[in-house]
Amino acid sequence: MSLAAAPLLRCALPLLLGGLALGLGGSPREEGASGSPAGQQQELPTVVIAILARNSEHSLSHYLGALERLDYPKERISIWCVTDHNIDNTTEILREWLVATEKHYRHVKWRAVEEPSSYPNELGPKHWTNERYENLMKLKQEALSFAREQWADYILFADTDSVLTNNQTLKFLIAQNKSVIAPMLDSQTYYSNFWCGITPQGYYRRTADYFPTKNRQRLGCFAVPMVYAAFLIDLRKEGTAKLAFHPPHPNYTWAFDDIIVFAYSCQAADIEVYVCNQERFGYINVPVKSHQTLKDEHINFVHLIQEAMVDGPPMSRSDHIYTRPKLLSKMGFDEIFLINLARRPDRRQRMLSSLLELEVEPLVVEAVDGSALNSSDIKKLGVDLLPGYYDPFSGRTLTKGEVGCFLSHHYVWKEVVARELGTAVVFEDDVRFEGYFKERLQRLMEELEWAKLDWDLIYLGRKQVQSEDEEPVKDVRNLVVPTYSYWTLAYIISQQGAQKLINAKPLGKMLPVDEFLPIMYDKHPNQDYKKHFARRDLAVYSVHPLLVQPTHYTGDALWLSDTETSTIWDDDSRKTDWSGSQKTLKHSRGHAGHSFRSAARDEL
Repeated sequence: MSLAAAPLLRCALPLLLGGLALGLGGSPREEGASGSPAGQQQELPTVVIAILARNSEHSLSHYLGALERLDYPKERISIWCVTDHNIDNTTEILREWLVATEKHYRHVKWRAVEEPSSYPNELGPKHWTNERYENLMKLKQEALSFAREQWADYILFADTDSVLTNNQTLKFLIAQNKSVIAPMLDSQTYYSNFWCGITPQGYYRRTADYFPTKNRQRLGCFAVPMVYAAFLIDLRKEGTAKLAFHPPHPNYTWAFDDIIVFAYSCQAADIEVYVCNQERFGYINVPVKSHQTLKDEHINFVHLIQEAMVDGPPMSRSDHIYTRPKLLSKMGFDEIFLINLARRPDRRQRMLSSLLELEVEPLVVEAVDGSALNSSDIKKLGVDLLPGYYDPFSGRTLTKGEVGCFLSHHYVWKEVVARELGTAVVFEDDVRFEGYFKERLQRLMEELEWAKLDWDLIYLGRKQVQSEDEEPVKDVRNLVVPTYSYWTLAYIISQQGAQKLINAKPLGKMLPVDEFLPIMYDKHPNQDYKKHFARRDLAVYSVHPLLVQPTHYTGDALWLSDTETSTIWDDDSRKTDWSGSQKTLKHSRGHAGHSFRSAARDEL
């Protein structure tokens, strides 16, 4: 078949659904083929990329987009791809991508088997039976045999939930000159694609090396007993000819699992396996439990996309796959406000992209830029300092950045009242979303309605200052009565709550907005401050665990604060030169977020 004849491929592809394998592209390299003639640039090694997909609709566009953007000549890459047992659109997506891209690759071989759509005794699409493990092992062995038959130099196994966002990954791995090597992948938790320890019985063994490696406290390529999900095998190396996925080694007695079978095969062949963490190579989705659904897997992957937007490099969809338009909503609220400084377009774009993944439609509010105000401008706005206010950690007074932040939130409160909005969500632009954000928020609102709870403001993200336990709210799960707290990252506000905040006339006795709110719900420890606000009956609650966190903290490489780093509110010449106050440090109580981040055993 001609490589240029994509329409012919489209006509032929339905035949493949019956299980017919088709080879496309150039012929395999002959054994012992010589290199480039003298004076010409030597060709890069040939690589087979093995794609094994089942029910991967949620991730395929980003996964394939990452593969097609690898900085490696496509004429030196062959694609081996199999999909089976699907109940989603995996086959159609792969067909669409192959039709568009096959002409660029050295060789393409793929097979799609649509029936049956499940394995015997399978309880759901995320349940792993022995039959499923065995089929996967046979398919990986088939891919390995294909690469050897093609006389390929390397084979890259990359699961469809492993997205190689760093386009230099393949070149980097080849340059390390190892028999088996993996790029360390980041996830929503401590989970990754390697083990640092394994018992003689083939079980996971916790070691002191895992977390320093995963957290990049030590950098390099390290020998480990197991890698999976994304790894490269050098087929030219002595000993790799003995590697196999199926059948397992004759002496194999460990668990019937493809990644453990391969780890044993490497051990039996006396081949060292390596994982490298010098760069951010990409991301791996945390697997869902066997009882969970494809919807859960999709929600997890959306969260992974959002994490990549913060930590980088971000994921990008394939240019060759149709993506349905997002159905945007306000999640049942009357408005979603996003406060953003005009001079921070990067933050605005990240937040808009992140909310788009959640199918949430915000209204962008241009924040008041305190740094652009001089002292006389501030006084013309009716702003005056709360008598006696000083930052409790640095001893300095109010900054212009804090003035701008307060004025921005005050504007939103006035909008809520003027537009008679029953409920609204307010986001700042440095928010990192926790997993299941939308689902958990919508469940909260349903339970609030059922419980008939009278509320004015609900924190979605904050920093609890003291370490005492907080009172849970009866009949509403994951809701507490907050103690003294910092931050206004994200919150829900009612029209009644917004009116109470405005009625307090805070501009003429200003302090940071995250100090003002605890005064209004009467939990601020400074009695002198509270004397200036007679009515302190704001009904405030907080979700627990929190639904958002800051994108960065003091000490992080990308930490930046427009409130902490500024000039004094009434003195244009006095700059604040600290690198962040106690407010912007991580929680002293540890991470208070969703279980996505909470359990150390997530490394498993």
